[in-house]
Formats: sequence, C-alpha cells, structure tokens
Amino acid sequence: MPLPAEGHHPASLELGVVGNGSVAALIDSCGRIVWCCLPRFDADATFCALLQPRIEGGDWTIELQDCERAEQHYVPNTAVLVTRLHDRHGGAIEITDFAPRHRYHGRVYHPVMLVRRVVPLAGAPRIRVLLRPLCEYGAHAPQTTSGSNHIRYLLDGVVQRLTSDVAVPLIERGLPFGLDRPAHFVFGPDETLTESPAEFTRRMLERTLQYWREWVRYLSIPYEWQDAVIRAAITLKLCQYEATGAIVAALTTSIPEAADTQRNWDYRYCWLRDAAFTVRALNRLGATRSMEEYIRYVFNLAVADDDTEIGPVFGITFERELHERQIDSLAGYRGMGPVRVGNDAWRQRQNDAYGSVVLASAQLFFDRRLERMGDADTFHRLERMGRLALRVAEQPDAGLWEFRGRSAVHTYSAAMCWAACDRLAHIATELGLDERARWWHEQAVALHARIEARAWNARLGYFVDAYDGEHLDASLLLLADIGFVSARDPRFVATVDAIGAALGRGHHLFRYIAPDDFGAPETSFNLCTFWYIEALAATGREVQARAMFEHMLSRRNALGLLSEDLAPDSGEHWGNYPQTYSLVGLIQAAMRLSRRWEDAL
Repeated sequence: MPLPAEGHHPASLELGVVGNGSVAALIDSCGRIVWCCLPRFDADATFCALLQPRIEGGDWTIELQDCERAEQHYVPNTAVLVTRLHDRHGGAIEITDFAPRHRYHGRVYHPVMLVRRVVPLAGAPRIRVLLRPLCEYGAHAPQTTSGSNHIRYLLDGVVQRLTSDVAVPLIERGLPFGLDRPAHFVFGPDETLTESPAEFTRRMLERTLQYWREWVRYLSIPYEWQDAVIRAAITLKLCQYEATGAIVAALTTSIPEAADTQRNWDYRYCWLRDAAFTVRALNRLGATRSMEEYIRYVFNLAVADDDTEIGPVFGITFERELHERQIDSLAGYRGMGPVRVGNDAWRQRQNDAYGSVVLASAQLFFDRRLERMGDADTFHRLERMGRLALRVAEQPDAGLWEFRGRSAVHTYSAAMCWAACDRLAHIATELGLDERARWWHEQAVALHARIEARAWNARLGYFVDAYDGEHLDASLLLLADIGFVSARDPRFVATVDAIGAALGRGHHLFRYIAPDDFGAPETSFNLCTFWYIEALAATGREVQARAMFEHMLSRRNALGLLSEDLAPDSGEHWGNYPQTYSLVGLIQAAMRLSRRWEDAL
C-alpha cells in the first residue's frame, strides 16, 4: 500500500493491535506505535500520536529512509503483527511487534512490555528509531537516564526501560543508520535483562506465538468466515485486563463518532453491559475463561450484602467514580477535539446492567467443561442482581445509549430486567432450588406481562423504544435474542421490518435517528447492523442477511478490525477502536449464518 502523504489522513482507522492483557498498543500501517497507555489500558497515554499532541512525539517510529510502500499482516492465529516497509532503492525491512504472553510456572506471563524486532530483507536499508513517549497525555516529554545498553524513561506513574542491541546514542538522538543485521527492542519494566535482547526476543516470540495458536486451536469456530471470527476473538481477548477480569469497551478515547461532532468519549473502562456481550460471544466460541474472570470482577464490585444499586461502568481496577475532564495538550483525532478522559456515564442509571450480568453468568451453572461450576452460593450472590433488576425494571433510566439529557422507561432496559428474573429461575431449577425457582418464575411472568402491555404500540403495529412511546431504536432487535418474544412472533417480525425501514441506510443501520443531546446521529452503529443481520436470519430472510454480512466484512480495515461506527456512504471508520461491540456482533452473526461443519464437509 502507498504511504500516506504528509498531513493526509487515511479513510479508515488502519491500525493493528498487539497486547497481552496488561498492555495494548495500536500500530499504524507504516509500523508506528501511535497509541499505548501505560502501565494499563486506562492510564496515561504514553504513546498518544493518534490524538495529535501539541508537542513533538507521542510515537515509536521505525522510519525507513525513502520509504515508498508498506504492507502489513498478522501471523495467522496470533496477536503478533508484521509490517514490511520498502524503499525506492530496492531495500526492505520487516518489523515484528508483540507483547509477550505465555504460560509460565502454572500462570500466565504478561508483563507491561512491548517487543519489536526489525530485520533487513533486501538491499541496503537505512532506518531511524524515534522512540518519543510523552507524559500527562502529551503535555511534556519524560526525564530519561541511560546506560551502555538501555534507556530509562520516567513516565507518569511508571518507569519503563528500553533495552536494545542498537547503540544507545542512535536511539537517543534519532540518528539514521544502516540496518545490516536484525535489531531488537524490549520496552518493559525497569529491570536488567539476564540475556541478550536478541535471545530474549527470540524466546518470547516463540512462546507468544505458541500461546495464541493454542488458544485459537480450542475455539469452537463456525465453518464459514473462520479468519474473520478468529481475528475478532483474539482482539476481544486483548481487551480484557488480566489482573482483574475487566473488559474495556475499546482501547482508545475521543475518536469521534462522526467528524466534528463533539461525540468524543473515553471507552477505556468496563461497562457491565459491553463486557457481558463480549463474554457471551466468547462463550459461544468455547473461550469460557473470560466469563469466569469477568464474573470474578463483577463479584468484587458487588461485595456489599445490601441491595445498593450499582453503576453501569467502572474502572478496570474497580474505580466507581470516573470523573470526566478535557485534555488540552492533545488536539484530538485529526484535530477533532475535545479529548476527554474519564466518563460521566458512571453517574447514570442504566437498568439493563443487572440483566447483562445475569445473562453473562448463566453458562457458569450449565457448562460441564468448567473446572468450577456455579453453585448455590454463587446463585445467591447473583440473586442480588435479580432483586435490583426487579426494583428498577420500570423506573426511568438513561438507556443503553446513555442519553445525557433525557430519561424514560426504556423497553430494552425493562426486558433485560425480565431476562435476569427468567434466567435466575432456570438456574435455580438446575440447582434443585425449587422454592427459589418458583419465586423467580412468578416474578418473570408478571414483569413480562407489564412490559408487553406498555411497550407494544398497537396503533403503530410494532414494539417501541420506551413505555407508551412512538419511537424505534435498534435495541428492540434483541427482544427475540434474549427470549422475550419468539423470532417468528408477528409482532417481532413487524418490529424488525419497521426498524429496517426507519433506521436502515443501505447495508447499514443507525441505533436511532431521533435527535439526542448532540443533534441527529450521522453514522451507522456497527453492532446494530449486526443485530439487524441476526434478526433477518431469525425471521427467515437469510439471503438478505448473508448479503449484508458479507458487505460488513468488506468494510473492515485491512487487518480485519472495526471501530464503533461507519459512514454509510464512504465506509469511513469512526468511533473508538477497536470496538468490542462491533467484533461481538461480527462473531454472533457469523455463528448464526454459517453453514454447519457437518453439512459442509
């Protein structure tokens, strides 16, 4: 692919992701690390070039002199990224990027570390290494100290050490040099390597490749679209913070949902809903460990014995208050500020969160493969979510789209509260807790009847977004998925048709079209498009569903990833990246539409 001209911005977020559960980095199509927060996903953006710092730096560039084209790919079935750069004189280099992750002494080794290997492929390439981390979201450069083979960077809250077999002055001063042998860079904890950078890189790369290949080998993938599903699954795994089990909605902040809209939010936190969607998608692929870690995270949040309501979003180490502020030292993605850190959604009531947790946890009680299945004690802890769901089911909330300026009794929120009661009844039955099963079943039946009475608009002929309302939103497409109605119920079919007509734009779907706090939405929401694809298939229109799904696959970037939103006409990616919602939707739709293995072979 040709290199972008100076000042040119690509039509999409052409970024690769490497990570290991402790750290994640975004790497552009030329092999520049342009985003990475250290020492964890929601910490200071040490590499922040993606959001244009007002001073020089915020990137880690391996610059090939006179470069004229680049190509990039993942090593199949791994989170290891390879970038090849070619100069106009016949020279070429290959950059391999990864974050070490492998099993070691019965645990998973996942340090706050990025490793880069640069190998000459052809000709006489000359490169510069520009390692320019910044502190306090691009406000200033860090202090550094150096030794004979390393440089220490005193970053915001962490000290990182670069150890390399490239001479330190060449890196410190960004001097060009001929690359006549492989070069290795280990950017990690402030500890002395006990072996050469080359040997350490070789060993870590080998073990990291082995880890991911083994992880993928045990996925229960569909027959069709295997590569797309595998890439989505690996990327979802990279969004789970190993230390606590929290799953972030995306790895970035403040990539706008559309150009110059102010819809710039920080997604580097754990929404109970988003994480539950991720868990359910990974469960369907057989990757159940993420569910177990997520449930541990939720139970650590809900330590109180009383039934105090819990918020919809938390920090990845259990922070309950995520005070939102603007960062002036970053101009923003393509200069489209503001850049926001923190997210005031923590102040909101989003009543579907309780159902999300119960649905994500339900498999724990039925899956015989698990080493520690859910028991009566686990069930009683989960009942707290059900009691809260019952209490708030028909109270106004901000909804799953987090409206900041209005509230209503949203149909989806109420239906998810019903789902919490319904699943608790099923779990109690499985555990032989007959009295609890009867009680939860009775609550579910009564709540279901009340929701139906208020959310079905007989005059319009479809379910509406809020009690006694008249509007549509894409979350109604999930009513069949969660079991609230049958997919063949004429009321659901009519609702799907109405949503397609009102919210559809070609092969894309908006989440809603009514103006909100920031005006009318301008981009389609990828997850909603996938929901619509699933609803089409569930209501018997599989040919149309497959055509839309193939179109969405064609809208992914060159590495198979998606952001939150798409501009329907241009296909331009908008919103935070990589978006777990979008990748969940891809996996779920592929599982729904794929031919079965036994029918295909």
